[in-house]
Amino acid sequence: MRKLRKQDEVVVIAGRDRGKRGEVLQFAANDRLIVAGINLVKKHSRANPMNNDPGGIKDIEAPIAVSNVALVNPETGKADRVGIREENGKRVRYFKSTNTLVDEDE
Repeated sequence: MRKLRKQDEVVVIAGRDRGKRGEVLQFAANDRLIVAGINLVKKHSRANPMNNDPGGIKDIEAPIAVSNVALVNPETGKADRVGIREENGKRVRYFKSTNTLVDEDE
């Protein structure tokens, strides 16, 4: 079980985008993930008339290391560490500072 999942709101704790928040879009290889609006890089792309793509220079999200982001605790609005424990035979994620569950609906 991963401590972070898709659609989790995370905050960047290290790097040039420190302090910015975004939603996890997908996981890349080697403990990296793509976060919406974070770690934007310039990508030069050739025009493709078949896809109605004009080409040019575009901003895309590059992968960022999992260790450089932390899950946002909605109670405090700050970054928080996440732990995993077993409750009722299921593994659940919880915030270490408040000891509350991350996914209340599960």
